[in-house]
Amino acid sequence: MREIFNKIIAKYLKLRYKKISRFIQYPFETQEYIFKYLISNAQYTKWGLKYRYDKVNTYEDFKKNVPISRYDDLKPYIHRMMLGEENVLWPSEINMFSKSSGTTEDKSKFIPVSAENLKECHIKGAWDAVSILYKHNPDSKLFASKNLVMGGSITQYAENLDVKIGDISALMMDKMPIIGRPFHTPDKEVAIMADWNKKIPLMAEIASKEDVAIFGGVPSWLLVFFKEVLRQTGKSNLVEVWPNLEAFMHGGVNFAPYKKQFQELIPKSDFLYVNVYNSSEGYFAVQNDFDLDNDDMLLLLDSQIFYEFMPFDQYGSDNPEVISLKDVELNKNYVLIISTNSGLWRYIVGDTIMFTSISPFKIKITGRTKHFINVFGEEVMVSNTDKALSQVQDKHNVAIQEYTVGPIFMNDNSKGGHQWLIEFVQKPENLSLFQRDLDLALQSINSDYEAKRYNSMALQELKITPLPKGTFYNWMKSKGKLGGQNKVPRLSNSRKYIEELLEIADKL
Repeated sequence: MREIFNKIIAKYLKLRYKKISRFIQYPFETQEYIFKYLISNAQYTKWGLKYRYDKVNTYEDFKKNVPISRYDDLKPYIHRMMLGEENVLWPSEINMFSKSSGTTEDKSKFIPVSAENLKECHIKGAWDAVSILYKHNPDSKLFASKNLVMGGSITQYAENLDVKIGDISALMMDKMPIIGRPFHTPDKEVAIMADWNKKIPLMAEIASKEDVAIFGGVPSWLLVFFKEVLRQTGKSNLVEVWPNLEAFMHGGVNFAPYKKQFQELIPKSDFLYVNVYNSSEGYFAVQNDFDLDNDDMLLLLDSQIFYEFMPFDQYGSDNPEVISLKDVELNKNYVLIISTNSGLWRYIVGDTIMFTSISPFKIKITGRTKHFINVFGEEVMVSNTDKALSQVQDKHNVAIQEYTVGPIFMNDNSKGGHQWLIEFVQKPENLSLFQRDLDLALQSINSDYEAKRYNSMALQELKITPLPKGTFYNWMKSKGKLGGQNKVPRLSNSRKYIEELLEIADKL
């Protein structure tokens, strides 16, 4: 029966891939259609009336009438929506909100998720990713087996119990149609449990008895889950548990620091690692080429999201230059700005991206607007540090659980620099040599850092501080950020994260 269903799904996915081909062929027309759709539908909302959407006919009108938004700008409107008010930012009723937890900051963001947004963006994006997989491998049997997603949990909003709050993966699972549930493991009740200390062992107990072909989630939390699966089963790797494994859809963080551990856990030469860009705000992009030695992603242009881009060097200025897809350039850092069918208008997502191709439009994530180091004019992005680590890990036979980087500030006795806190799974034999090679790799990647490091005139060599196992886990736990889409911030211009982690490490 599952084989038959897999064939039926494969035919449907061929039709979906034709739509992907269409927006690849007509990118600007696709975005223009979505722009008009969004403006038309929101014309009589409180927001649309305030910013005269009835007078917005062109993109230039849009830029002139509507301000760039950050979360704090939309927060009062979102709170009204959470209390049940309709027609505020989007005309339809919204009773789902994704709790954004991309960092360990204490302040949570609640991103509205309309029924249209869930269906036409997040769910459609997931289908797009699978259709690309089947295009790459027509003999795939993902729907003859089961898939596993390491999702979060769902709660009710205390001020309005009709409203559900959870990370986007949990909301998608909660709204999963009955026909799709037999193809997922574990069942919904377990998958969206809030207590991660109970959830991981129970998930491992259930899923280890199933035939899993594909899984998704944040790499660091999946590694915790996999280790529990191996502990319970007594197997030496995941292929022994799930022989039909085909692919892992990962996103949210750069996968490079984790890849070695995954390859050891999944010793299968044809196993696919699929890079996806699915955030609380939308399903933006998915890797569509597995024959090249990169994981750049195809920007999904027909998911009812209108995209804009701000050159990173304009970020923070009073009147920043903002452009549409038509004017983007290759290999330039942009702040991603979106307008969506859940009422996010000209909203700064918080990610920086770079176009690696414009035919078709493909991107890679380079960092976060808040997570970079530029204390000394070095302009180091997350993509720089991830790439540097990736370059030296194999050379030194190193495996890394987590890392974060902060500044060492100048004083009368020493120059400034960067302090790397690294929790190793497998430590380098020679830490000093590893440290030197990592510093050289970062210099080769970032010319600004290289200039500041010249003869150690402005910056000293980076300093690595190894942390005891469990440090990052305990740090995340102390902030109530276990599991789901919670991620460790990689870079910071302050020493806040560094000092907190060192304090926890001293107790282990």
